[in-house]
Amino acid sequence: MTEDIAERLKERIDRNSLDKLMEVNNTSICKFISQYIELCNPNKVFVCADTPQDFNYIRESALRSGEERKLEIPGHTIHFDNYYDQGRDKKNTGILVPPGVNLGKSIETKERAKALEEIHEILKDIMKGKEAFICFFCLGPIESEFSIPCIQISDSSCVAHSEIILYRPGYKEFIKRGPNARFFKVVHSQGELDERKTCKNLDKRRIYIDLEENIVYSTNTQYGGNSIGLKKLAMRLAIHLGSKEGWLTEHMLVMGIHGPKGRVTYFTGAFPSLCGKTSTAMLEGETVVGDDIAYLHKKSGEVRAVNVEKGVFGIIQGVNSKDDPFLWKAFHSPGEIIFSNVLVTPERHVHWIGKDGEVPPKGENHSGEWWIGKEDKDGKEILCSHPNARLTIALDMFENLDPRLNDPAGVVVGGMVYGGRDSDTWVPVEESFDWTHGIITKGASLESETTAATLGKEGIREFNPMSNLDFLSIPVGKYIQINLDFARDLKKPPKIFSVNYFLKGKDGKFLNEKTDKRVWYKWMELRVHNEIEAIETPVGRIPRYEDLKKLFKEVLNKNYKKEDYIEQFTIRISENLAKIDRIIDIYKTKVHDTPQIVFEVLEAERRRLLDYQKKYGHYIEPDALAHHPRIG
Repeated sequence: MTEDIAERLKERIDRNSLDKLMEVNNTSICKFISQYIELCNPNKVFVCADTPQDFNYIRESALRSGEERKLEIPGHTIHFDNYYDQGRDKKNTGILVPPGVNLGKSIETKERAKALEEIHEILKDIMKGKEAFICFFCLGPIESEFSIPCIQISDSSCVAHSEIILYRPGYKEFIKRGPNARFFKVVHSQGELDERKTCKNLDKRRIYIDLEENIVYSTNTQYGGNSIGLKKLAMRLAIHLGSKEGWLTEHMLVMGIHGPKGRVTYFTGAFPSLCGKTSTAMLEGETVVGDDIAYLHKKSGEVRAVNVEKGVFGIIQGVNSKDDPFLWKAFHSPGEIIFSNVLVTPERHVHWIGKDGEVPPKGENHSGEWWIGKEDKDGKEILCSHPNARLTIALDMFENLDPRLNDPAGVVVGGMVYGGRDSDTWVPVEESFDWTHGIITKGASLESETTAATLGKEGIREFNPMSNLDFLSIPVGKYIQINLDFARDLKKPPKIFSVNYFLKGKDGKFLNEKTDKRVWYKWMELRVHNEIEAIETPVGRIPRYEDLKKLFKEVLNKNYKKEDYIEQFTIRISENLAKIDRIIDIYKTKVHDTPQIVFEVLEAERRRLLDYQKKYGHYIEPDALAHHPRIG
């Protein structure tokens, strides 16, 4: 460290925190901290060295500042965001690029020089009168080649507390990696707060990602998706880095499906919001490695995955005791949990949309004092909790935690799953023909229908390749090609599947029970090991009735009716053709540099569908194809 940086740090940081920085022995870190402490100008700086005392200081700071308040169950706290700060701010989020760089129409970018000038102006003196918390984390398991160290400066004790729950401690990892460590950096300030300790200056809410310096900037926001810089914001840095180094950063859960004779097969799964991602990760009878972000590397001809996090920042809407037993038990047990934007009763209990029992008549939520029937200034009824209400909880609070969560070598991936909210096209579970077919027709063709609860209009299909569109920092076409190329040199590429929990019948009712997904995953596990046959269709391979009937009895103790199977697994030719038309149009008009193979695979699928349509009609019942079973 230069004498100049050392002197500047001495002026701003007390001896105890300065000693912690000196032990890290990294000039780049000290330069980064010095620059942004001077710019943001906090009154006090606290450096967390991952000791129990340091963690407790941050927890207590969140309570002292009023950013969090205690609830009735020990360890549980409540935090509120501003009423209009309840989700990711896509408009004011952007990848910083130099002139001439084009990431495509689907990715929001900002001109780098102008954006840096703007964000530095917003950050000037933004922490005046406050305490800044400097924390070190590790994205991925400790002492793993998968993992990336990360440092965050924030004036929010709640954000720092959330990250302590969500991420593995990184202070010792920085010390171990020494002066030449590569790392991600995050600067966050919630800005000026109102009397409820929520952000006031939402007009200056900015979330910028600088790929050149590996820095995330976040200002005038508290919502976790905007302020927890290590989550979807650092994910953009990792996607960019992985694209250059040959590994993947995916918006995927990682879970262990337990097969015959004690076998565990690991799956990854990509789902847009409100499509069952967390509930899938928490399937009864299986084990969870992670629910949100995975790093995937190729090792010795296999795909291995790690969970970037060690906790869950999850949507709480709809969680109930019947469908989500692991979640329900954890949410009602003593332990460290931060609830955000749910209803708090006068007795300091919490309630959310879809929770068991009647909605309490009054309490406090993200709108302030609340009562049934309350409306906002636009005349819209305010529900007991926000549809995007969240909670932050460590994975070790769940009984179904997989023992390999922190394995530095990761877990071998046997299957990859893509699923969205689809009322009329995809069958409940289907296997692709091969890696290329799966990446293009399942992953790159992923769509999901919007819900009235989140966007005001229901049933609008949104294109979302690999459920990763919002988080890409490279062109979509390049991203698809990288995924296609990833299977090169693999001895046994993971099988690729699609699932659809939201298929509806002619009466508009869902054809699946929420718990049926347990059967779909058991079937996929057996297919990964080629232990059961499948029926070949023009769009993929589907289960045989006899296999599902047996699995429904074994897994759910449920009699699976043949008529349900026929309705669920009928191939809907017209709907699949319409989907291909939509996807091809998107890749022709909205995606930069689409690989030619995308069109070739989709056109081949169209031809198969048309051939089958001539022979069987618009709707093909699975029994019509059952004489063509396929194994392997």
